[in-house]
Amino acid sequence: MKLLSEILYKAGIYDLLGTTHVAVTSICFDSRLVEKYSLFVAVKGTASDGHQFIETAIEKGAIAIVCEEIPAQTQEGITYIKVKDSAAALGIIASNFYDNPSSKLKLIGITGTNGKTTSVTVLYNLFKQLGYKCGLISTVKYMVGNTETVSTHTTPDAIKLNELLSLMVAEACTHCFMEVSSHAVVQHRIAGLEFAGGIFTNLTHDHLDYHGTFEHYRNAKQAFFNALGENAFALVNKDDRNGNFMLQNTRAKRHTYSLKSIADFHCKVMENHISGLLLNMSGIEIHTLLVGSFNAYNLTAAYATAILLGVEKMNLLTALSIVEPPPGRFQTIKSPNGITGIVDYAHTPDALENVLKTINELKQGSESLITVVGCGGNRDAAKRPIMAKIAASLSDKVILTSDNPRNEDPEDILSQMKAGLQGENVRKTISITNRHEAIRTAILMAKPKDVILIAGKGHENYQEIKGVKHPFDDVQELKNEFKSQL
Repeated sequence: MKLLSEILYKAGIYDLLGTTHVAVTSICFDSRLVEKYSLFVAVKGTASDGHQFIETAIEKGAIAIVCEEIPAQTQEGITYIKVKDSAAALGIIASNFYDNPSSKLKLIGITGTNGKTTSVTVLYNLFKQLGYKCGLISTVKYMVGNTETVSTHTTPDAIKLNELLSLMVAEACTHCFMEVSSHAVVQHRIAGLEFAGGIFTNLTHDHLDYHGTFEHYRNAKQAFFNALGENAFALVNKDDRNGNFMLQNTRAKRHTYSLKSIADFHCKVMENHISGLLLNMSGIEIHTLLVGSFNAYNLTAAYATAILLGVEKMNLLTALSIVEPPPGRFQTIKSPNGITGIVDYAHTPDALENVLKTINELKQGSESLITVVGCGGNRDAAKRPIMAKIAASLSDKVILTSDNPRNEDPEDILSQMKAGLQGENVRKTISITNRHEAIRTAILMAKPKDVILIAGKGHENYQEIKGVKHPFDDVQELKNEFKSQL
């Protein structure tokens, strides 16, 4: 419980009707969650406008309303606070309500198209190895110390975010590593947070269904770095042409990492095997459990971040050598008869291309690469033919299948994917809508030593069809089918 006057600090009040000397027990932006003495923040979302639910919130017990327009008809005893942007105000209010937890630990945000989940997970596991108590906010899961909760979004809403950070502070966590999605930046979910550092991985074609253009998507990423304070650091991938763009307007201390050019932190891939990478990290060779040059970037970013956070170099390299990748990221399963199955979250053209190129580099001889891949429904449709073209160009055989069709007809998605195929790529590709059957068919087609890539869903343990999430786990499917072939 807090006084309304306390939690409105720096929220950007334009007008006020009523008193701020009232106690608030909770903050809500969903009227269904309002309780007695709640503060209701009316946010204009993509699907609905919270201003339409102000009366409902009051009926359920809200004592105060934050809004962009004070209603024409107001109620006695209710405080109305007018702000320019309710979503931005919500982040600041939530931070105040939970005693500004981000200022009480080292909060590191990672943004980019690919590599966010691996990078934050590597950092979380790395700092645990080094003896720190940490928090993790990722696509896969949320961790408060050693306590795990289910992840609902890559970056949760402002209230949930500050609640998690508050729990981390209460558990004496010193660091938190979190993914920062472009949606979260645009929707002000991270407003009011104090970051100790920001990391940029890369930028490729994704989320254009939401942002409209690549420029808007890129600007959303840059806005995260623009908001960093002068005591924070900004660490960017110099090998991505958008890296320097992210640094243009930041007040933070600027740093770069690279595999291909001179940078503040440089890494060279010495060897790349299915068992891991041998890297030369700033002049010292280390073997890691992660595979592929794309993971060399993730590891370099983690190494650089740890150095910037004051970790001693030799202790860091020792810990980095035993850090495990997150589930569903180039996760390898071997069959009894020698087939290698790989499950990876690759769901963008760039990520799929990176994984396929890595597998081809790791192949020893004449073994075939069979790829099972789909595209999600109600998401960026422009990438569908590109994904199919990349899969067919870099695989010996391809099975196009359902990913999470959501509210779209999966056959329509597959048709759009097939539009990217020509010539030989058409002949090496088949479509099997049922994902279970697609994985089963890939295993039946494979010979000993062949490699099967199941791409797109990674760690997810469901398949979303017509608004319903059905249990489905690519890793478990692969394991079950391998057993059934005995």
